Amino acid sequence: MKNSLKISLVAAAMFTASQTFAQEHHEPVTKKVGHAAVVVGHKTSEVAVKGTVAVTGKRYSNHWAPGGELVYIDKHSRYYYVDKAGHYQYLKKSQLRTKPYKH
Repeated sequence: MKNSLKISLVAAAMFTASQTFAQEHHEPVTKKVGHAAVVVGHKTSEVAVKGTVAVTGKRYSNHWAPGGELVYIDKHSRYYYVDKAGHYQYLKKSQLRTKPYKH
């Protein structure tokens, strides 16, 4: 009698545990692939734009953006830097830093 009680309790515990693991939520693979594609696209854009700016842009020496990025001046005398998505972020003169940002 005692053995049958122990066996039934173990079986009930295993059934309950299997039901809780069946409730786990897994992110679909397509969503993970889509997110990875966006991250790779942003990095590619960032590298391409920074390469272009390094060749064609005029660096504003001894000044950095609030995040520590290099600051450039365009042909209209506006200050900008390139963010992590490869976009130009324009700055006011008051937003420029004279020392680079330390992480």
